[in-house]
Amino acid sequence: MAEVSKNQVEKALEAVIYPGSGKNIVALGMVSEIFISDAKAYFSITVPADKASEMEPLRLAAERAAKSVEGIAGAVVALTADRKPGQQQPAPARPAAATGRPATQPGSSKVGVPGVRAIIAVASGKGGVGKSTTAVNLALGLQTLGLKVGMLDADIYGPSLPRLLKISGRPQQQEDRIILPMENYGLKVMSMGFLVDEEAAMIWRGPMVQSALMQMLREVAWGELDVLVLDMPPGTGDAQLTIAQQVPLAGAVIVSTPQDLALLDARKGITMFRKVEVPLLGVIENMSYFIAPDTGARYDIFGHGGAKAEAERIGVPFLGEVPLTISIREMSDAGTPVVVAEPDGPQAAIYRDIAEKVWARIGAGERKAAPRIVFE
Repeated sequence: MAEVSKNQVEKALEAVIYPGSGKNIVALGMVSEIFISDAKAYFSITVPADKASEMEPLRLAAERAAKSVEGIAGAVVALTADRKPGQQQPAPARPAAATGRPATQPGSSKVGVPGVRAIIAVASGKGGVGKSTTAVNLALGLQTLGLKVGMLDADIYGPSLPRLLKISGRPQQQEDRIILPMENYGLKVMSMGFLVDEEAAMIWRGPMVQSALMQMLREVAWGELDVLVLDMPPGTGDAQLTIAQQVPLAGAVIVSTPQDLALLDARKGITMFRKVEVPLLGVIENMSYFIAPDTGARYDIFGHGGAKAEAERIGVPFLGEVPLTISIREMSDAGTPVVVAEPDGPQAAIYRDIAEKVWARIGAGERKAAPRIVFE
């Protein structure tokens, strides 16, 4: 089958007329850059902010038009709100459920995920500090406590959970269009990495990332979970703020290496969560020290104790030190995290200890049910 071009999808979208204008959404310049990957079309439609809640039929029409193109098996269509200068930006519009219930209105309280008792975020101020590896082993450590655990890969641009957990293939959908999460090592997992090829470059703007995150969170059949661990993207941008402001997080875990440069960025992450009133569960110092496998000698390659000192300075709990070891790196690359590959080893014990401290701080209260939104 010949590869589908963006022009073919755009041509099909010319059949979608904006209500009351007599003109199509392409001619009106409402359609974003169209991204096609693995027979799916991804794009957003910019609509007036004051009419965003009325635009679900338009979104559905655009979705049907895109799927009518031969070679397109599915479409992810997001609504984004336009605003005039000086007009307050409303919260991102959420599509109404397939049952016809209204979308959640801007300014509503945070709503959780049905069946999920607590949601925690694992974050870092910058990339390269081993956040995803830490998040995976923390999740598995929580599981060793007898908890039911799931993971959401919130890093849209650089999803790593499929590789770290050795999961391949595409998730399936139920009849009600709810996605079934992938699973390995007893963890239920959802990631954009399951929906696009590993080498595909995601070139979405902020509103599309926000829409995709909320859909992956709330339109997945997580079932009954004690904890859902969010592997956050690095930094303090749109994705982080979307989750912090719209999801009832039980708390956030900050991962940093000991050196001053990493700590500088970690402080930004801590500040962001405090500003949006998300509890800080603690700080983890990753790559805290290196143990030479041949001699057993210890080397503080990135310094040592910086994250602990910073945690004490700002009054945040210090959760523990994770060493830089060849085994953690090799097992992560192989998709066999150290907590399951060497459960009786010293590194697994460190992660379990951190997991116990995190769980003790969560409280794990029940969360409100979330509205259903469409993911196709």
